Amino acid sequence: MKQNNSVTEFILLGLTQDHKKQKMVFAIFFIFYLGTVLGNLLIIVTIKFSQTLGSPMYFFFLFYLSLVDTCFSTSTAPRLIVDALSAKKIISYNECMTQIFALHLFGAMEIFVLVLMAVDHYAAICKPLHYPIIMNRQVCIILIVLAWIGSFIHSIAQIILALRLLFCGSNLIDRYCCDMQPLLKLACIDIYVINLLVVSNSGALCTSSFVILMISYIVILHSLRNHSAEGRKKALSTCTTHIIVVVLFFGPCIFIYTRPPSTFSMDKMVAVFYTIGTPLVNPLIYTLRNAEVKNVMRKLWHVKITSDSKK
Repeated sequence: MKQNNSVTEFILLGLTQDHKKQKMVFAIFFIFYLGTVLGNLLIIVTIKFSQTLGSPMYFFFLFYLSLVDTCFSTSTAPRLIVDALSAKKIISYNECMTQIFALHLFGAMEIFVLVLMAVDHYAAICKPLHYPIIMNRQVCIILIVLAWIGSFIHSIAQIILALRLLFCGSNLIDRYCCDMQPLLKLACIDIYVINLLVVSNSGALCTSSFVILMISYIVILHSLRNHSAEGRKKALSTCTTHIIVVVLFFGPCIFIYTRPPSTFSMDKMVAVFYTIGTPLVNPLIYTLRNAEVKNVMRKLWHVKITSDSKK
């Protein structure tokens, strides 16, 4: 990557400088990351090998949400875990740019998948007779491809802005990963325009998507008055699950990307929840609150255990 400044590496300060606490950070986030990977892989394998979870909600959107959650967490968690036991938490300029690209690629993809899941819910609840036509396999594939393209464009925009920053002083990043906000505070140039572009890019993406999602669920919940009691109960359960995921993801996202690059005491914890906590919580929410997914998991494990015992 083209470098337009004298800085060749950055030093990540991590979550804490206390050696005893660093060991706790290593243990806690190693468990968190392991749980994230195993939980999301369990959902991916369940959907892949299940014959009953073939609807777009599962086969496309929940599948990709779990895949993206795994990648999103992997873009930050392994470095946080390794750095917790490292004397010097050094990240090269190119590695920093790569981490920014991955963080925004998978973060944007998660946003788009959550929006597509809301579209699927709207079609299933408000247009049930036309649902097979509206959300057919070809349409879902096109939507997923467009989501990846949109995520790639968003990430490229972030990298272009990052490469325009000039660093000539401190290289200490008061975070556990590279992102635009902490880099803006280290820049030796006027960052007003770049920060405005970052907010209008990442901030607008988070805020506008959140508003669209909330409006869509207000419309969906309003339409439930015409459904039967059983239909309302099932739809409410599905929508509530999705709304919880949306709030948990977009709350920290909006807090981080819709303000100037100023420092708040809670910034690190909000960033941790956004990049590591949400990918861990998502599989728990979708398995614990989704009876259909839990039933399929039980059946698949029962078949697996039965087949192994007969060998």
